[in-house]
Amino acid sequence: MRYKIVIAIFLLFWGVMIARLYHVSIKSNFYYEGLAKDNIERKRFIKPVRGEISDINGNLLAMNQIGFSISIVPHLKEKKHEQKKNKQKKNKLEEIIDKLVDTFPDLNKTVMMKVYKKHNSPYNHKFIKVVDFIHYPNMMGAYPKLSLHKEIKIEAETKRYYPYGKYGAHIVGYTGRSNKKENKKDPVVKEVGKVGKSGLERYYNSILEGELGYEVSKVTATNKAIEVLEKKLPKDNKNLQLNIDIDLQQMIYERFGKATGVAVVMRTNGEVLSAVSYPSYDPNLFVGGISSKDWKALQQDLAHPFTNKFIHGTYPPGSTIKMGMALAFEKEQPNILATSEHCNGHITLGKGKGKHNFRCWSRWGHGPVHLRKAIRESCDVYFYNKSLKVGINAMAKHLRSFGLGVKTGVDLPKEYNGVMPDKAWKMKRFKQPWYMGETVIAAIGQGYDLVTPLQVARYTALIATSNLVTPSIARMVDGKPTKRKVVPMQFEPYYLNEIRKGMYDVCNVKKGTAFRTMSKLPIVVAGKTGTSQVVSIPQSTKKRLKEEELAYYSRSHAWITTYAPYDDPKYIVTVLVEHGGHGGSTAGPIAADIYKWLYRNGYFGKSVLDEF
Repeated sequence: MRYKIVIAIFLLFWGVMIARLYHVSIKSNFYYEGLAKDNIERKRFIKPVRGEISDINGNLLAMNQIGFSISIVPHLKEKKHEQKKNKQKKNKLEEIIDKLVDTFPDLNKTVMMKVYKKHNSPYNHKFIKVVDFIHYPNMMGAYPKLSLHKEIKIEAETKRYYPYGKYGAHIVGYTGRSNKKENKKDPVVKEVGKVGKSGLERYYNSILEGELGYEVSKVTATNKAIEVLEKKLPKDNKNLQLNIDIDLQQMIYERFGKATGVAVVMRTNGEVLSAVSYPSYDPNLFVGGISSKDWKALQQDLAHPFTNKFIHGTYPPGSTIKMGMALAFEKEQPNILATSEHCNGHITLGKGKGKHNFRCWSRWGHGPVHLRKAIRESCDVYFYNKSLKVGINAMAKHLRSFGLGVKTGVDLPKEYNGVMPDKAWKMKRFKQPWYMGETVIAAIGQGYDLVTPLQVARYTALIATSNLVTPSIARMVDGKPTKRKVVPMQFEPYYLNEIRKGMYDVCNVKKGTAFRTMSKLPIVVAGKTGTSQVVSIPQSTKKRLKEEELAYYSRSHAWITTYAPYDDPKYIVTVLVEHGGHGGSTAGPIAADIYKWLYRNGYFGKSVLDEF
């Protein structure tokens, strides 16, 4: 037994010795070989030029300005013996930075000193960048003198610039300095130091940024390159061309005037020609880092200029939901739309103290109402009664399939869902049961119903064409056309046609809610207005105040969503004016002006008429 123990100890000892010998002689060899290689070779990455973004006509919406960065050699520091002899004597670092400030007075000496000291260390042999960007014209006169200083390195740089500023901000987005998380995720971002932060700049960042190139050089002990061993050029200039017409975008933006809101212009195949969120902001503020003053002003503005309202703004759809609601009724209960409803101005649910009147917008009522009239005159009672027969779960299920309360799939980041509520949603959200009265108000686009303006535009295209399309901002990505997704949907032809006739009446018949603004256009438009309340009206109120009599933030949002031409739908125009009151009188004129502009500029293939 003792003999076996001795043998075991002997074997263990020699096993450890052999393992150690392997580690020192073989495994460590790879490690030290790598260190040695690093000491004689240097790999320098070559940054790609970020791709540009242009509109459908070739106008640049995001471009690169040419300029230069300035770096200073490391290890410049003040010598202690010089300090004692002459306290006024400048050290080499200060001399260089003072020279830069004398040459470019806008530079900040304190900031440059701080940046240099932060990155300077005995282990850093790379030049330290102290100035990110000097414009090309400003550098040309100074370059000959500065280039004589061996302590200064001047390199070519590009800086993102947005020529149309606020007009395309919510679509194009902006680039900004990258953070540690973004650097860790993407090697290109780590080297470039900039990344798309919002809009298309963010959504297509991996394409726009390109691919890194590199140069491997043989270097001396002091990191001086003496021979290029390998070089690979970067892959850059990966551009985007959009479906957006920036001239249309500008016109719509200026048309909003003092109002706040959203306008979306889209082809029926999903190509987005314009998407305006008003008011907006200047994305150029963010390129070099926004000041705290400017950021505070954006955050405190009650009009929310920083919010992209066509995909991040969620609003009650109001009566614009009624076409989809009618189709949902028919999907769930075939031929339910064949029966007319009688509107006397309200319906009553409950008894005794629990009794509640749900009123139509017309206090006198609409009398007998069939489907076409219900759309034309926007009768609430018609939809109240039908909704009670169908129920909220079925309504929500079908409306989601029509694109409401779900993401559209547009090529922009962080799109919101909105809400098409049902019983399960309310229980999960509020831990409360669903009430019959909530079904009634959901049927006219109120209550918990929330949609984005882009969802309403997409759903309007579905009504016009029976195709559910995916909206697309980009037309060409790195020279390749984007693929459009189209989902055909089946509806009962007769009732879909009645709904379309109702939308025709809205814009072209005297009792239509948008007749005054939409009936005298050069093309025939069909549409639906909507008034979505932001505050509830007490039961005790016998006579409603007019929208203009309410405090601004208590006024309803004004909607209009349309398509044209009526007999061959090509374009969708959806407008929302926040706290605008009635859709026909507030959002309607903006939509009408958009159609006039489209007509004048040949979108309908007609000759230009000055009166329009």
